[in-house]
Amino acid sequence: MSFLDVSVGDVRMVLSKGWKLGIAGETGSGKTSLLKTIAGLMPGGSVFFEEQRVLGPLEKLIPGHPGIAYLSQQFELPQHLRIEQVLEYANELPEEEAQELFRVCQIDHLMKRKTHQLSGGERQRIALAKLLIAAPRLLLLDEPFSNLDMIHKEVLKSVIRDIGRKLDITCMLVSHDPLDTLSWADEILVLRSGKVVQQGPPIQVYQAPVDEYVAGLFGKYNLIDGKIVRPEQIAVFSTMQPRALKGRAETVSFWGSFCEVAVLTDSGLHLTVRVWGTGLAAGELVYVTVP
Repeated sequence: MSFLDVSVGDVRMVLSKGWKLGIAGETGSGKTSLLKTIAGLMPGGSVFFEEQRVLGPLEKLIPGHPGIAYLSQQFELPQHLRIEQVLEYANELPEEEAQELFRVCQIDHLMKRKTHQLSGGERQRIALAKLLIAAPRLLLLDEPFSNLDMIHKEVLKSVIRDIGRKLDITCMLVSHDPLDTLSWADEILVLRSGKVVQQGPPIQVYQAPVDEYVAGLFGKYNLIDGKIVRPEQIAVFSTMQPRALKGRAETVSFWGSFCEVAVLTDSGLHLTVRVWGTGLAAGELVYVTVP
């Protein structure tokens, strides 16, 4: 039985139950439109959820599907209510299950607070819990990490990982920073102008992108003789190595767990190289090998 079968414009996809799908693409590539269509909030295409067609907004009075939850970028919470009140009104779960959900969402300590007393990250998690207590089977997350600082972003990432594992909810996630999806997704769908340009496991999309567009979405890369090479795939040495390219380190930038080195080879090739440690300095003679 197919859990989700989607045909929207040039996008054709099937999603299995329990799967985590990340959707990447430049601004305007169709990511949000795809999610809204799947949720039944936007007309167009054909969407079958658990082998039943999802009706669009032109076909039913109140748009949406009870088994599909969509968290938009512009979510809203009622003002000046306690969190326990906001969640009580929407709850369709037994008390024990609801309390477990609140623990998973890391909001169980916020129940007595009022909505206007929350940080952005806390509001995001409350809005997510408010959707989940309606017991959906499919969760669609549209840019859930936008406008969050690093601390709240990491908390929300942890919550989203736990949702699928502990609550048995299938997830689709869109992020303006596609790097957010690499460590989370079982599969990544890359869109450009409403078309699928690549789909596959995160390691394949990252290490073997089909073109420079896909490569650029997931970080820096080098183009060497028509081949896309990631900075960490290039090795740097201070002494001559077999088949190495001689060059000079032009700049060395410290990024915490690694350094990024801009290398200009004697043949005029500009390379970005990632090294672990701070042993190199700008101006040093180096030898680089590429796979």
